[in-house]
Amino acid sequence: MEHSDTTHTDVVLIGAGIMSATLGIFLKELKPDIRIEIFERLDAVSEESSDAWNNAGTGHSAFCELNYTPQREDGSIDVSKAEKIAESFEISRQFWSYLVDTKAIPDPKAFIRDIPHMSFVWGGDNVFYLRKRYQALKDHPLFAGMQYSEKWPQLEQWMPLVMEGRDPGIEVAATRMENGTDVNFGALTRALLKHLEKQGGVKIHLNHEVRDLDKEKDGHWNVMVKDLGNHEKRHVLANFVFIGAGGGSLPLLEKSDIKEAEGYGGFPVSGQWLKCHNENVIAQHDAKVYGKASVGSPPMSVPHLDTRVIDGKKALLFGPYAGFSTKFLKNGSYWDLAGSLELENLLPMLSAGIHNLPLTRYLIKQASQSDEERFEALKEYFPEASMADWELVVAGQRVQVIKKDEEQGGVLEFGTEIVNAADGSIAALLGASPGASTAVAIMLDVLKRCFKSEIDSPEWQEKLKRMIPSYGQSLARDAAFCSEIREWTSKTLQLKPFSPVHTN
Repeated sequence: MEHSDTTHTDVVLIGAGIMSATLGIFLKELKPDIRIEIFERLDAVSEESSDAWNNAGTGHSAFCELNYTPQREDGSIDVSKAEKIAESFEISRQFWSYLVDTKAIPDPKAFIRDIPHMSFVWGGDNVFYLRKRYQALKDHPLFAGMQYSEKWPQLEQWMPLVMEGRDPGIEVAATRMENGTDVNFGALTRALLKHLEKQGGVKIHLNHEVRDLDKEKDGHWNVMVKDLGNHEKRHVLANFVFIGAGGGSLPLLEKSDIKEAEGYGGFPVSGQWLKCHNENVIAQHDAKVYGKASVGSPPMSVPHLDTRVIDGKKALLFGPYAGFSTKFLKNGSYWDLAGSLELENLLPMLSAGIHNLPLTRYLIKQASQSDEERFEALKEYFPEASMADWELVVAGQRVQVIKKDEEQGGVLEFGTEIVNAADGSIAALLGASPGASTAVAIMLDVLKRCFKSEIDSPEWQEKLKRMIPSYGQSLARDAAFCSEIREWTSKTLQLKPFSPVHTN
């Protein structure tokens, strides 16, 4: 039903974060005359999950995240997830390089910089695991240049804060990827949307909240939007809708009433950081040092002592510490969780809760930690840390996917998931890590699912290969091609050249 306040567009993107920005750029590059409207409930773009202070992982490339390389029952290391994420990040680098080459992004240093990625463990069993992980990855094209050491002087050189004051009687080991990066996804999102808004046919609406979605008989989506400034409501008819609203995606997906969304639920997990405010300490650390997650903890809670560059200034964070909130967004409502409950997802959510009691206990323990207990966790990675140099800050909010399962009733998924209607007219992105780092690969998947006829056309294929030279090929299976692509992206993004030499 068309209202007097109805407008028409080709595409509606809900949420002004990295996902919507990436999809918007793709669509505008592939189809220049397309009309796009973007709706963001906050008064600025990239203020939720894409914001640098809210994003728990900047530049996930699987170089150092140990949860991506689990040990199998037979003792071998499963590198399949690490390979997939590493290749996805290389796809992101290619897309960003294309945008720098075409002047869509003026300055790559505004969002990406060199920073070594390291894994650090202690204790005999963990050292044995890390050594086996290194052996499994060192000759892989995507992990070329990985270094490994158990030698104290080498580790002191790599990460002085981590080694100073540590018990020399305990076995330690680390891997190092010199070519890791730090990515400010907030800055990147702002650059992408600024470029997108300059294109004809694109409008970005801040302080606008999508309240409802209805499928019309003619196939269009009727999107009901409220202007939070003047409280006026209007309707937008669109051929395609993408819900990229972070934790807010699930409630909107439920409002769409598409069959494919039945049974999905969400479990919110909040995050906190210890942030260093001592400039002398910050200057002494120059790496992302990841350890092993506690038993029962979610993957996003892998502890790390993390150097970042945020808005041109170097920062040092430790965490994240997990917590629990019924909000689905940092700027959301405490009623978000209750409002997401439906008859179709109640059983899966209860079942997932029963099967994840260790996670529940972990969150309760984390949420009830004292300042002293949080500080003790920091000292495992920085033995000489002074409590006076650190403050607790609230990070972003994540909603983990819960979905129906025939055997267990419901399972908790750690990752990202696209849910789309069979006709490709609407898609939503649910979940969290690795999220932003693999946004380009995820949005390519959205294009494949929702623009099936166009994506196979010679015109779109040619444009996609221009934007992503490895499109349709595997970097993981071709070392020479992988090296060639990395040489191009490193030069274009003003990063140091990749080194293929590994040592131990």
